[in-house]
Amino acid sequence: MNHGDYLYTVEEVAQILKVNKNAVYDLINARVLRALKLGRLKITKFELLRFLKEYTGKDLSNLDEIRELN
Repeated sequence: MNHGDYLYTVEEVAQILKVNKNAVYDLINARVLRALKLGRLKITKFELLRFLKEYTGKDLSNLDEIRELN
């Protein structure tokens, strides 16, 4: 089992979500995506899966006003 699969960097999450790093930082700063700081910010695999499950079907273009997709 590869323990590297449990923690992702901001850069790795950006690649997975197909967005730029700033979008990931915006999600973290808005407390939509939870991170932990171990040197640099990291996101757990569990948290990434929770985020995807909770926010699928949502429009995250404006993090101050998250809406259902039409």
